[in-house]
Amino acid sequence: MSAISSLVPARFLTIIAHLVIVITIFWSRENNVKACLPLDFTQEQYDTADKKLVVGLAVTLGLFAVELAGFFSGVSMLNCSQALLSAGVHGSASVALLFFLFEQWECDIYWWILAFCSSGCPLQWLCVLVFFCV
Repeated sequence: MSAISSLVPARFLTIIAHLVIVITIFWSRENNVKACLPLDFTQEQYDTADKKLVVGLAVTLGLFAVELAGFFSGVSMLNCSQALLSAGVHGSASVALLFFLFEQWECDIYWWILAFCSSGCPLQWLCVLVFFCV
């Protein structure tokens, strides 16, 4: 199997790994929310931090929907630069989110991971879609 033909399965596997980790964080977000708060926190502070994390996770899931739609439609499936960028970014996001989950990093770090690892590929896919449709 050549390197170019192995990009599609690598891209798919890294996207799915990233998606599974995001869903796992969504299900077990209580410890990460508590890591964002001081030792003595009120219920209102907890609810606010929980809401911020849920919004970040929801935005990530929405971006996954856009990227998976582009992947399964075939428009960007065979684009080598898109596949390489996507595999690298989602692989990096998977590692960073595993540290976020297990080391209980602060919630603000999730937004940095979202900005650098989750938002670029769907935006690039939309550019590829516009390029091919125009």
